[in-house]
Amino acid sequence: MSSADFAADEQALFAVQHALLIISEAAQKLGPQAADLCPTVPWPEIRGLGNRLRHEYDSINIERLWLVIQRDLPALKLAVTSALTDLGNGP
Repeated sequence: MSSADFAADEQALFAVQHALLIISEAAQKLGPQAADLCPTVPWPEIRGLGNRLRHEYDSINIERLWLVIQRDLPALKLAVTSALTDLGNGP
């Protein structure tokens, strides 16, 4: 999907925003343990994104969401997968 297709697809936008809310809530629940498990991940920014999605939903920049998907989520997935493997619970 291109960024233009993403911006035009309300269902994709809603799904991504919802998934990011879940990720930010999980980061909240992990608390300080998150930084211990994945020290390279910018946990405060992830938590902050959730707050923006919840409270500033009417002014979300779709291009920034696209950048999060393309640039930030792959690195987050890699860090979390590595942490789970280290804990003996992962793939």
